[in-house]
Amino acid sequence: MDQLAIADRRHLRRKLGFWRLVSIALVLCAGIAAYFYSGAGGMGGLGQPHIARVNISGIIQDDRELLERLNTIAETDAVKALVVTISSPGGTTYGGEVLFKAIRKVAAKKPVASDVRTLAASAGYMIALAGDRIVAGDSSITGSIGVIFQYPQFKTLMDKIGVSLEEIKSAPLKAEPSPFHPPSEDAKAVIQAMIDDSFGWFVDLVADRRKMPRDEALKLADGRIFTGRQALKLNLIDELGGDDEIRAFLDSRKVGKELDVIEWKAPSSSLPFGLGSAAAALVKSLGYDAFPGFGALENLGRDKLFLDGLVSVWQVGGD
Repeated sequence: MDQLAIADRRHLRRKLGFWRLVSIALVLCAGIAAYFYSGAGGMGGLGQPHIARVNISGIIQDDRELLERLNTIAETDAVKALVVTISSPGGTTYGGEVLFKAIRKVAAKKPVASDVRTLAASAGYMIALAGDRIVAGDSSITGSIGVIFQYPQFKTLMDKIGVSLEEIKSAPLKAEPSPFHPPSEDAKAVIQAMIDDSFGWFVDLVADRRKMPRDEALKLADGRIFTGRQALKLNLIDELGGDDEIRAFLDSRKVGKELDVIEWKAPSSSLPFGLGSAAAALVKSLGYDAFPGFGALENLGRDKLFLDGLVSVWQVGGD
């Protein structure tokens, strides 16, 4: 094959490669444009007056994205009210604290209703307290007011397998409690004092938000859980019901019933309509296996669950 033919073939390959990449870019742009135009992911209609809904589910942690979302809701004039839907057994005490404060920041500017679903206990109930009105189902589970600090203990297992851990530290209370030996009485006292301090803050929060004497709030803060019916009798919630009751409350606060409720979701961790996988397949079919990054687009943002420190969480079989 002469040099001219080789040069022509190389030129043709470059042209084909260019148009392949253009095709990929057009497919992605068209999908993304359709995604935002359709309002998927909670983006559509946010410029029009509406009621925002935020879902808080699972274990509560220090969620910066959620805090930023709540801050945006507070500053968005088009949002006339907020409904916080909660389905959570609790989580870290700090995670509940910062979410409580963020929701109260919203409540300083517009009405907020707490929608207690199947379960809103411990730090989940702490978040519900931030609402101007708490609505729960008859059989919803709530309460579990308290704080817990848990740590594993491997001493017995290590003794059985003949392994020991020696340590030299600057002071007896450094790195206590340790999973490698039982805590001393002084260490237990320090941990208990820390728990008592956070627990006192939680009880004060209940007393303040539910307008009840602290002694009364303290009696309810023994870790018990309550059904919605029980919680109503104990003044831990305001009303039994659901969407209709929340709408009636918002109407009493001059938030029109004609307004749509729009869920403000977390930004998607993948491209819309499965475009990450589609793009990966398209790229591969076009012979561009050198771009493995496309195949990972569907897996971005999947974090591991990790809890540390003081925890306000209800667990079946223990608190």
